[in-house]
Amino acid sequence: MDTVIQTTTAKRVRSVRPVGTRAVLAELDGLQEVLALQDMLNKSPLPGQVDVLAAAETVMVVGESAAATRAIGARLLELELAATEVTDSGLVVIDTVYDGDDLADVAELTGLSADGVVAAHTGQIWTVAFAGFAPGFGYMVGENEVLTVPRRSSPRTAVPAGSVALGGQYSAVYPRRSPGGWQLIGRTGARMWDLDRSQPALVRPGDRVQYRAVREVVTAASSSSHEPDSEHHAGPGLRILNPGAQSLIQDLGRRGFGPLGVSAAGALDRASLRRANRLVGNDSSAAAIETVNGGLTIEAAGDQVIAVTGAPTTLTVQSPSWVDSGEDDAGDQPGGQRTVPMASPFALLDGEVLTLGAPESGFRNYVAIRGGVDVPQVLGSRSADTMSGIGPAPLAIGQELPIGEATVSTAVGSPELQPDFPGAGVTVLDVVPGPRADWFDQAAIDSLCSQEWLVTPQSNRVGMRLDGTPLQRTREGELPSEGTMAGALQIPPAGLPVLFLADHPITGGYPVIGVVRDEHLDIAAQVPIGGRIRFRLVNDSPDFTKTPKK
Repeated sequence: MDTVIQTTTAKRVRSVRPVGTRAVLAELDGLQEVLALQDMLNKSPLPGQVDVLAAAETVMVVGESAAATRAIGARLLELELAATEVTDSGLVVIDTVYDGDDLADVAELTGLSADGVVAAHTGQIWTVAFAGFAPGFGYMVGENEVLTVPRRSSPRTAVPAGSVALGGQYSAVYPRRSPGGWQLIGRTGARMWDLDRSQPALVRPGDRVQYRAVREVVTAASSSSHEPDSEHHAGPGLRILNPGAQSLIQDLGRRGFGPLGVSAAGALDRASLRRANRLVGNDSSAAAIETVNGGLTIEAAGDQVIAVTGAPTTLTVQSPSWVDSGEDDAGDQPGGQRTVPMASPFALLDGEVLTLGAPESGFRNYVAIRGGVDVPQVLGSRSADTMSGIGPAPLAIGQELPIGEATVSTAVGSPELQPDFPGAGVTVLDVVPGPRADWFDQAAIDSLCSQEWLVTPQSNRVGMRLDGTPLQRTREGELPSEGTMAGALQIPPAGLPVLFLADHPITGGYPVIGVVRDEHLDIAAQVPIGGRIRFRLVNDSPDFTKTPKK
């Protein structure tokens, strides 16, 4: 299903597999080769290289375009790997209460007692091999394989922050509440990720870690408050009267921080964000509001220029002079309420209130204000990352958003036509074979593409969890954790796909059967809960055999 090129020379990349059209996965013989390639790519980036994600036996390289990705894949096969030193930066002690939900299961899997599991976990030094999955999540390798256990057959939708876990040959601590499929054996109060520290990650590759059994967790205090700012500001901007189901600040995301375990995040429907910014005369990457399923209500502080794009919906503006008499509509002052068009700039005057109705189709809207939303940047972006907790918190009632200076034009844009958005029918998404399509037979591939998949309520910005007829693997056992990307269709052992979106984990340990084409991710972002998806297989992954060798 996918193009795999083999090499036999020692100290070289063993093979390269495409991950959609915008990334390639270099397979290597072991961890030392992984670290060597990662070091080489970080020190001397290849043309068009955007991000590098090291994992257990692979390095994923993301390219800026399909053409750049093809060239990167060909070049990786030619590189001679040089040895690199792994920095040993000290011993980190992590106090742990061993009362995890899966402790008894781990004992059964390893043939040890629960106390034996604790003794084995605390009785060895663990070394951080690489980071991934989420910021502050370090994959730690022990001194033996006594505690090597499989991941859960179906991942949990929410694992508590501070959970100490085992997965395959690794141990790790979940830095914050997030989905996860590892076996939970305990919990700690250690803050694994803190942006207010000079080194945000408590453990980094090369660090040695000792777990220490304690009876009570002492949680380290956060060094900063993450409560939204609800104080009054005299400056111009927007006031949140109702955030709806969920409203977040998003721009085009943060790239290049994969080695820290930080995903790109950013607007899920990038085309709609760009359109909204274009309409108000902003830079395409200016921060705006992303909101789901209607209900967002905002008030203008000062006269503002606004545009709303994305899912078609009714936009109602209520002026401050509007008075409800308490009777029928006949008692309301005339002219106090009006509707404004989608995908067209309009004035929201001081004190006027804009309300977004429920979408007629689609799921997400983007509200841009001229100048952009001016909230603090984190790692170069104003986007909220729901997986890692990086960036601004979800919008709350009473919160005020100041405006910035992200304009690129003295004039606003002309009204634009929008594309059709997913409605009551089936949404078709193009998918290319994934790097682990060979874990499935043709029957599973046919099943993936022939059935309609239901988008479940457990879906979010991390990924869309789909329901249907489970897909069967042809291989047993565990896949070593490797880099992932938005659009990846990961198949847990239970067989139900998870379509990764912008806030996805950086690494994962379930095989990726396919990757939704980048240009169809905007469409996927607009499929509502309860919507139906059908995948259409297209085979336009990079073919490295057609790239001439230098």
